[in-house]
Amino acid sequence: MNTTTALNTVWVILAGALVLFMEGGFSLLEAGLVRTKNAVNVTMKIFVDLTFGVIVFYLIGVHLLFGRDVLHLIGFWHVVSPSQVAPSAFTLFQIGFAIATASIVSGAVAERMKFSAYIVIVIVTCGLIYPISGHWIWGPGGWLGKGLGMEDFAGSAAIHTLGGFMALALAYVVGPRKNRFNSDGSANVFAPSNIPLASAGAFILWFGWFGFNAGSTLSATDAGLSSIALNTLLAAAAGGGSAILFSMYRYKVADPSMTINGSLAGLVAITAGCAYVAPAAAIIIGLVSGVLVILATGWVDRIMIDDPVGAVAVHGVNGVFGTLAVGLFDVHQGLFTTGNVHLLLVQALGVLVVVAWGLSTAFGLGVLLKKTMGIRVTSRSEEEGLDIVAHGIPAYNELERFSDPPGFSMTQFTAGNTEPKEV
Repeated sequence: MNTTTALNTVWVILAGALVLFMEGGFSLLEAGLVRTKNAVNVTMKIFVDLTFGVIVFYLIGVHLLFGRDVLHLIGFWHVVSPSQVAPSAFTLFQIGFAIATASIVSGAVAERMKFSAYIVIVIVTCGLIYPISGHWIWGPGGWLGKGLGMEDFAGSAAIHTLGGFMALALAYVVGPRKNRFNSDGSANVFAPSNIPLASAGAFILWFGWFGFNAGSTLSATDAGLSSIALNTLLAAAAGGGSAILFSMYRYKVADPSMTINGSLAGLVAITAGCAYVAPAAAIIIGLVSGVLVILATGWVDRIMIDDPVGAVAVHGVNGVFGTLAVGLFDVHQGLFTTGNVHLLLVQALGVLVVVAWGLSTAFGLGVLLKKTMGIRVTSRSEEEGLDIVAHGIPAYNELERFSDPPGFSMTQFTAGNTEPKEV
């Protein structure tokens, strides 16, 4: 291994570690945004991503995504990795991307999905759904990327649009949480359990995103490395800032959950174009995404889809916007920078393909699970909370803060006598 390859390998391993550390961010974010009685459950689902998701992507998914191209549609077996980095480091880095896609789904179906059903969803997502569409964009010979010239540097489409619209389909199939919507279509607000905890999760995600975007260079000596990192920061800051101002205008308060999701929306939106746009464009992209995430959250509520963490608005809608924004602001091919419309049309086609793939595969998987093993917990289990029902332990072991749910004795729990009812 020569010096350049060694240096690149170290950089990709470090960047991969940052991407994997983002799972801690997903865990804290989701635990803070759901109700207390389901905080353990969302954390356990992140462990499913880090266990089942890692293994199935290593054994199957990475070959379908980066294997030798077959008909520009799918990879087969031998992983084709860039020559400037060790293959094992490349695989490690890509594992983080795969499980991030599954983690997007996790929050949207929180508080009412069977834990066992989620395990199946992660296996299919990391083993089949993400790798196949990912090959079209990133794989050697993929028809969208290599064939048509679609640009998605670090995954606004391949990861976030796909994960966001899979989340939309699965949230629809599993149905809203009990009492979330009224008969007239109005929504009841379920207060988050811990906003500071959710904020900590967002900070971790923001930190890990430098590995997500800058790590996608796969090169420690890439001339664009610093500008990619800067664009990432600027878009996140602009997204959070515009979300603060727009929530103050619309709701008369600086809404913390919208601020969190505004910053994350900026990160999602810049992920496709972080290597292709100027810093000023990154700020514009972030400003738009911070407003868009608030509008999209309202739209999701109006169509009576229950998304406890805003995954559809953050990842799905802003993944679409970020992918299209490349066609507008790319310094060499963008409509606003060169007057050339070709790239924008290619980006739009790519978005349509990924949205259709995510919706159709997730809906089909959800319906199949619903008809076989079941996808939703019982009404009683939902009321008790999935922490006790599926995992036998509450998030916070402060007995005075809890009243016993129906059929459950905290005295029995502390004596080690729990009998989880449903997983």
